[in-house]
Amino acid sequence: MKHALSESSLPRGFRFAATACGLKKTGALDLALLSSDVPASAAAVFTQNLVVAAPVLISKRHLRASRGRMRALVVNAGNANCATGTGGYTAAERTVAEAAKRLNCAPTELFVCSTGVIGVPLPLEKIMRALPMIARHRRPSARSFAELSLAICTTDTRPKTAASSFHIGGKRVHIVGCAKGAGMIHPNMATMLAFIATDAAIAPSLLQKTLNAVTTRTFNAISIDGDTSTNDTVVVLANGESGAPAIKPGKSAHRAFEAALEEVCHSLALQIVADGEGAQRVIEIEVRGAKTEAGARRIAATIATSPLVKTAFAGGDPNWGRIFAAAGRSGVSFDPSRVDIKMAGIPVLRKGQPLDFNERAASSRLLGEHVPVVLDLHAGKAVARYWTCDFTAEYVRINASYRT
Repeated sequence: MKHALSESSLPRGFRFAATACGLKKTGALDLALLSSDVPASAAAVFTQNLVVAAPVLISKRHLRASRGRMRALVVNAGNANCATGTGGYTAAERTVAEAAKRLNCAPTELFVCSTGVIGVPLPLEKIMRALPMIARHRRPSARSFAELSLAICTTDTRPKTAASSFHIGGKRVHIVGCAKGAGMIHPNMATMLAFIATDAAIAPSLLQKTLNAVTTRTFNAISIDGDTSTNDTVVVLANGESGAPAIKPGKSAHRAFEAALEEVCHSLALQIVADGEGAQRVIEIEVRGAKTEAGARRIAATIATSPLVKTAFAGGDPNWGRIFAAAGRSGVSFDPSRVDIKMAGIPVLRKGQPLDFNERAASSRLLGEHVPVVLDLHAGKAVARYWTCDFTAEYVRINASYRT
């Protein structure tokens, strides 16, 4: 897995660009384009929040209208363009129309995405002034991709990128992705923005099916604060420019593609958790021995989103009782008298009974950058994992003054 991307990491046939158009008060990069030189198969997953931003509605409509064949996406940070009425919808449509004109494609071949503060009118004139220039300066370069990954950041402290590759029929296929997210992160789809490009050849329907499966195990298995955004969007574009044979369902090439896509998505998801607002460490919750995978995932999610669990990890407190109690309120039936718990590799509960352990040594381990927690129900063979971060006072400080 690569984080510092090189020219050789990039898929063929894609171009990237970013600029500062004045949406961010800091003057940082805030508008970006990602485009394919040829029509690409497209797949996407979106927020399931009932409050939905105009860009999400338009992107869904375009994906349906194009039957999964898209050319590009345009994205801004610094303003979510959500709860902005008909004016917000018109602003997103005009953004798409102008970008399509500059890229010489149909408006329905574009995704449009926004991230930032909710309820503030989008300064459309700033975007319209910048689009002609940014379209001209698209480049198939690692630097341009890095600038795109910076442009989508809001409260992120760093950009998030990942790349992977594999071979099909003697040809190397590349996958590259970037994401933003540090707060308002909780899965009911993806809970952030993520853009993935690949030069694999794959039909839109199979690409969508693959993305849905991968999202369940990656972007849908993370939480920072339990809040699902109004703008969540994950997009994958696959343009086939690698020259490799088309990927077919059930074949080894499809398994290799899904594994590589999951590698990229998993890396981006964990980078989001590690950069959670005020976060000091990543907590991996693994639930073993469940009757069903869905039940294991529900227990893991309940533990991972418990404020009491997350604050205990902020202080390095090996308070296993909070983990046990969270599992018990998950709504999944299990026998408490059969449960084992390990925190940072230290057994703290066996068959529902507390164990003697060195509290000081346990606390020291809990202060690491990555802390594993394993809860074994001894009720079946199903396993699920979920990732979260600790909950610190810094998270409260950041979000208490987000708009002011």
